Amino acid sequence: MGVFTKEATDTNWESDVLGADKPVLVDFWAEWCGPCRAIAPALEKIAEEYSEKATVVKMNVDENMNVPQQYGIRGIPTLILFKGGQEQERIVGAVSREGIARLVEKYV
Repeated sequence: MGVFTKEATDTNWESDVLGADKPVLVDFWAEWCGPCRAIAPALEKIAEEYSEKATVVKMNVDENMNVPQQYGIRGIPTLILFKGGQEQERIVGAVSREGIARLVEKYV
């Protein structure tokens, strides 16, 4: 994890994502995933820029099986933005920092 991104797990999902009082961008990723590693710096920058208005969390799909299965994660990276405990929008595949920022900006 970076300085500004947090780790999401099957255990803390309810409290940290669904129970959050501000929008949460979840990055479903894996250590071996090249595109996941490629977007990590952009996600960290977004997490820093929006730290007052939104939270960015990363969930390792190899270490957490329940939540990714529950949300039908088939390809990674998958970014899902949650607001009020509900999925609002998702992006599958690598996306630019600008694309991630546009997604977050819609919900803050």
